[in-house]
Amino acid sequence: MNVLEIIRFALRGLTINRLRTFLTTLGIMIGVSSVIILTAVGNGSSKAVQQSLDRLGTNSIQVRSGSSGFGARARAVSNNTKPLTILDAAALNDPKQVPDVKQAAPIANANATCVNGSSTSTPATFSGTWPSYFEASNNQVVKGSYFTLDDVNQGRRVAVIGNTTATELFGTDNPIGQTVKCAGIPFTIIGTTAIKGSSGFTDGDSLFLAPITAVENSITGYQPLSAIIVEAKSSKVTDLAQAEIQTVLDTRHKVRGTSSRDYRLFNQASLLATSSSSSQVFTVLLAAVAGISLLVGGIGITNIMLVTVIERTREIGIRKAIGAPKGVILSQFLIEATILSLVGGALGVIGGYIGSHFTIVGVKPVVMPSSVFLAFGVSVLIGLFFGGYPASRAASLRPIEALRHE
Repeated sequence: MNVLEIIRFALRGLTINRLRTFLTTLGIMIGVSSVIILTAVGNGSSKAVQQSLDRLGTNSIQVRSGSSGFGARARAVSNNTKPLTILDAAALNDPKQVPDVKQAAPIANANATCVNGSSTSTPATFSGTWPSYFEASNNQVVKGSYFTLDDVNQGRRVAVIGNTTATELFGTDNPIGQTVKCAGIPFTIIGTTAIKGSSGFTDGDSLFLAPITAVENSITGYQPLSAIIVEAKSSKVTDLAQAEIQTVLDTRHKVRGTSSRDYRLFNQASLLATSSSSSQVFTVLLAAVAGISLLVGGIGITNIMLVTVIERTREIGIRKAIGAPKGVILSQFLIEATILSLVGGALGVIGGYIGSHFTIVGVKPVVMPSSVFLAFGVSVLIGLFFGGYPASRAASLRPIEALRHE
């Protein structure tokens, strides 16, 4: 008996009970689809985190007031905390003290609601800063212009806004040159930033940036800075720039040891590496959970093939009685199990691609080709592995005992 005849017998065996065959195939399909979709969700969440960090650039460093310690030590440092000031930001722009820093900009955050006629907007980020902030934070102006150092020196009430803020205040109208009132203070819009999109609960386009002197004079008063954003000359010297920043601030804040530092540094490159590692673990965990459903599908193949062997015991006995060798019987049932896993795997791949086109738990899945090949390959191996025992049992039946079976 040649291979084509064995395959024909296998297909005939599968069509004897079509519903049972369909349900078995469905189990494999669900398992493969789950692996592809959940892996895509994990990969998508990793991409989203990376994009969020890339918005600030991997050579960006944020300086914030406060200690990174815990307990009594943190409280002791907090009681002696020296706030960040404009002079700190100016020192971090001195190339002699920080040769690996390209530029630094102070940030004074405020909470203010802006009004334009009957339209209102409360930007998630309302900050006073310097022009260097735009490059350091990777915020590009796509319409209009940036404010200048002269605007800062003169305390002019001009502003650059994000797309969300512009839409909430002006709808489809051009915001450039128009005036809005924020906390009752008029600001003239001179530019809008490039669309960044949202990340989780943060809208990167809900943005209002103005000269720090205008914000301090009109809204916040002269308070400590919220943060200082620093841009290293390149991502390769970020660690060197961070060490230089610590040296300058330790001197200015009279810090005597690393444990008594009254400020914190957030290195975007380190955050990116940490988030990538966490995302990989998360993705593997999701794939492992999905793999369980694929394993259950394989157990289903074993169960169905055992039932099939019992139902077709007499047929097996007749075929062996007329000369069918053990290898042919073994091959037939192995092929049946493999066909189930192949069809289920193929349908699972299609289902995985379709399911990955929808946003899941706020994440846009990104399909990994490796997960597709892995899931499909595992489904085939599962068919061979879990179909092996029933096939071996069928091939081992003695013709006389098989013919007596009712």
